[in-house]
Amino acid sequence: MTEQPATRAVGDRQMAPLDDIDLQIVAALRANGRLSMRALAEALHISRASAYARVRRLETSRVITGYTAIVDPRRCGYGLSAYVFLKIAQESWKTVGRQVLSIPEVDHATLVSGEHDIMLLVRTRDAASLRDVVLTRLQTMPEVASTQTVLIFDELFPRDRSDGDI
Repeated sequence: MTEQPATRAVGDRQMAPLDDIDLQIVAALRANGRLSMRALAEALHISRASAYARVRRLETSRVITGYTAIVDPRRCGYGLSAYVFLKIAQESWKTVGRQVLSIPEVDHATLVSGEHDIMLLVRTRDAASLRDVVLTRLQTMPEVASTQTVLIFDELFPRDRSDGDI
């Protein structure tokens, strides 16, 4: 059985399927977003012009949506992390989504299935800061019916194996 190339939607139209080289570019840049075009081209055995053109197409079509530094939250002063689950009023996902993403301590927000509607990854300096986020910023939103907070004791990062722990 042959594997079909991945296809991505772009706006209201379909983007051309991603070929093996596109998928290798995405994997390489996910592993190292600072990879130079020269190093990328050499690693994939393609020309630099092809690497530039393909990366530009992947960016334009929003397959690659940005580049970022991955930091250790504890070393940045955020010693406490928690998942905060929200039950919200129906049809308020977009409104609540905009509101929660405006809270600096919210690292990530997802719409989920099951008992809760939204799951947030929240990073704060300490327990008092977490309490402030949950009690005074989240629970006071009219669309939020309830919250549940789960503390994170430790995190595993699959893309960072440099410390030898795993």
